[in-house]
Amino acid sequence: MDEDDHILPKDFPELKNDTFLRAARGEEVEHVPVWCMRQAGRYLPEFREFRAGKDFFETCRSPEDCCELTLQPLRRFPFDAAIIFSDILVVPQALGMDVQMVAGKGPTFPEPLKEPDDLQRLRSKVDVASELGYVFRAITLTRHKLEGKVPLIGFSGAPWTLMSYMIEGGGSTTHSKAKRWLYRHPEASHALLKRLTDVIVDYLLGQVKAGAQALQVFESHAGCLGPAEFKVFALPYLRDIARRVKDRLKESGLDNVPMIVFAKDGHYALEDLSQSHYEVVGLDWTIDPCMARQRTGGKVSLQGNMDPCALYATKECISEIVKTMVEAFGTRGYIANLGHGLYPDMDPESVGAFVEAVHTHSRRLLNHK
Repeated sequence: MDEDDHILPKDFPELKNDTFLRAARGEEVEHVPVWCMRQAGRYLPEFREFRAGKDFFETCRSPEDCCELTLQPLRRFPFDAAIIFSDILVVPQALGMDVQMVAGKGPTFPEPLKEPDDLQRLRSKVDVASELGYVFRAITLTRHKLEGKVPLIGFSGAPWTLMSYMIEGGGSTTHSKAKRWLYRHPEASHALLKRLTDVIVDYLLGQVKAGAQALQVFESHAGCLGPAEFKVFALPYLRDIARRVKDRLKESGLDNVPMIVFAKDGHYALEDLSQSHYEVVGLDWTIDPCMARQRTGGKVSLQGNMDPCALYATKECISEIVKTMVEAFGTRGYIANLGHGLYPDMDPESVGAFVEAVHTHSRRLLNHK
């Protein structure tokens, strides 16, 4: 047994850079913090080398591998936060569904849910510590190995996004099979969303107990719902997750951690999201920063929202785009990020230019105040 297996979620190293946590809470900072969704990923040659020949979900189940992949980008770039290497689809796996990562196709469910009767195939009660304990061990190990350099973010997919994958059987452009459930089987849809919510609450709570210092909930498929459907099938569950996690943390005597909700293409729901018990609302690149500030009314911090494809530009151009973005958001209650994850063909040098530009331009703005 590796000695790291014995590392416990206590006596963590003191945090040296809490800029990300302060920005999440709307407090003053010396520079705007920055991290990237999918910052541990295929754009890094060391990631590709480390992952070569290994099954994706086997890697997810290895705390040592997850720790190494989480730390890789921090060795290259001065990010202000780390996010644990994992996948949102570990939750459907915990419910008893088979999920495979197929080369050239992405995540695949060999037996997706087709009709409401298929819900009987799911585990009625999930022992999260047993089914997802490998994620908790990865978080604890990584938190120790980070040595207090930056905070560690834990995450989960949101109920609607996970439901969509479980019914579609993988990625989809229309999400028509999953949306068919919403219109044809609303009761079964709510039953599934509620079951997912219960597991997600336990899962996020377990991540905080294991050492996560912030949590992000990914509603990646918000954009395929209209405002009315979002209000019925997504928003209540997002709210429920944040409220229950915070209540349970309080009951357990644990510190409250900042929570981020990222509803991609859900700009129609900005007002609702800013009143949903999350400290931070993540934004994709389809929203104007000033408009987002106006519509959220200063109730939350904002995160985002540079178009990931802007990283294909020259370094000089990246710097200008970042300067405009930071000036538009302002330096208080703002976490710089991309409007979605990094793409595999991106140049690591461009990621470095993005991080450097955020720090440089925000420091300049703050020093001029």
